[in-house]
Amino acid sequence: MENDKVLFYAGSSNEIIEELEKMNSGIQGRINATPENVESGLAKLVLTLVELIRKLMEKQAMRRIEGDSLTEDQIENLGETLMKLENKMDELKKIFNLTDKDLNLNLGPLGDLL
Repeated sequence: MENDKVLFYAGSSNEIIEELEKMNSGIQGRINATPENVESGLAKLVLTLVELIRKLMEKQAMRRIEGDSLTEDQIENLGETLMKLENKMDELKKIFNLTDKDLNLNLGPLGDLL
């Protein structure tokens, strides 16, 4: 128990409990890869990155559409491409038994990734 020291205390016990709960929720959101679940953990990581990129692409597409920098054909192709990507993501989430919530990573003080 030599390493179990309280270095600083500022606040009530309720504040400390809230901080511990925040830390615990961050730990639960981490990818826990074991030999038994490595495929699912890898799928979760890859699909999280793909979902982040997909959302960024959608925002960029909306900026370009609102800025009138795309033709009607380009807008149509872009919409179709993004719709196909979203459908493929839904399909992959079903295959690996993942939800949108599973793909959201808690970045601590920065908030949620998605």
